[in-house]
Amino acid sequence: MPRAVDGTRRAERRKKILKDAKGFYGRRSTNFRAAKDAVAKAGVYAYRDRKRKKRDFRKLWITRISAACKQNDINYSRFMYGLSKAGIELNRKALSNMAIEDPKAFSTLVEQSKAAIGA
Repeated sequence: MPRAVDGTRRAERRKKILKDAKGFYGRRSTNFRAAKDAVAKAGVYAYRDRKRKKRDFRKLWITRISAACKQNDINYSRFMYGLSKAGIELNRKALSNMAIEDPKAFSTLVEQSKAAIGA
């Protein structure tokens, strides 16, 4: 009976790892051992940062809304409270976009928010 060797499977596995490591710096893109570790670490970062991206965007939207609120003489928390009291359900992404692209509409929202909380 002929001896079975791990020829193509090993080559395919290594090729896959090296393909994933394409563009990495130095030995990490050409040497299998170094590439294997680098690809594993990159996967950890990718997983973590998919969650982090959501956090970062929310933080950015809140900062933009807050800046626009200050121009309309109200702070962020009072503005958001007023919107919820007025029954206006807009997400932070839409509010941020509105604050940048249509300041008049945003100031209308601010007035509705202020009216709802009696400020």
